[in-house]
Amino acid sequence: MNNLDLKNPKPGLVEDSTFFALDVERNIFKNDYHNFDYYINNLDLKNPKPGLVEDSTFFALDVERNKMVGAINIRHKLNDYLLNYGGHIGDGVRPSERKKGYATKIIGLALKECQKLNIDKVLLVCDKDNIGSAKSIKNNGAILENEIVKDGKTIQRYWIEIE
Repeated sequence: MNNLDLKNPKPGLVEDSTFFALDVERNIFKNDYHNFDYYINNLDLKNPKPGLVEDSTFFALDVERNKMVGAINIRHKLNDYLLNYGGHIGDGVRPSERKKGYATKIIGLALKECQKLNIDKVLLVCDKDNIGSAKSIKNNGAILENEIVKDGKTIQRYWIEIE
């Protein structure tokens, strides 16, 4: 896991596209994976409709094993909903690759991408009961700002300042 890299999604990049799409948290992806070329070619939102924001999606490749272990979605700015409930970064790690430190490293790489986008203060959120996500966020220097309740779930809001 020492050599993890973020890759721009493109057809042929993932060893088993359907398995990967099913295996990673779907909540960071917007498209139906059944037509995988369309799915890959339309992950990034470049010209958002009203109420949405521009974003970029990357797959996380364990270079040594040549295996996709997760994915990250970076929102280029925050609307009201994202400010409260979504944050700048959404990530997912394959269930078979969890508890190996990938989420911490993926978030660290995403922060470098945020820096390229001139985002100097990054918001990350997670459900309070998702101990693994909170740990990965805090491992990257995040500070808990507050907790809010939405639909009976407590959401923790963390900020990371990028230097």
